[in-house]
Amino acid sequence: MKKVLLALMAVALLGGCATAGKLSSDERLALYRAHAGAPVKDFRYYGSLNGWTELGDSALAVWTKPSEAWLLSLSGPCLDLSFAPAITVTNMMGQVSAKFDRVIVHGNGPGMSIPCRIDTIQPLDVKALRSSERQLREAKIAARAEDQTGESN
Repeated sequence: MKKVLLALMAVALLGGCATAGKLSSDERLALYRAHAGAPVKDFRYYGSLNGWTELGDSALAVWTKPSEAWLLSLSGPCLDLSFAPAITVTNMMGQVSAKFDRVIVHGNGPGMSIPCRIDTIQPLDVKALRSSERQLREAKIAARAEDQTGESN
């Protein structure tokens, strides 16, 4: 719990520097790491992703179900991940494994796809993550409103 509170405070401090309302990739990564469990060697893949979120050029979160998500740290920078319209996650018979499988970034032109090796996999506490995201949004809105009322005095 102490780790989560410290990460939230760090994200909130960074949030003061961010543009109105939106978290930067670094801020989102700090938030997701604060809600990630211990690394696991693999996870069950159901054939398609329910969603994904880029967290900079070397990490992303993937949702396999609405209530199940995984933080994937990549072995190095994954070019154009921030701009990709689509990704694919490789798997072997429905299992995605750290150190073996890859995230493939699509949308870099015809026939271009960039494979990025998955270094670590961590389960995400989706419920706590959503709650923290909501609290951060509310704090940013309150800070923005306070700034606007302070400026009009």
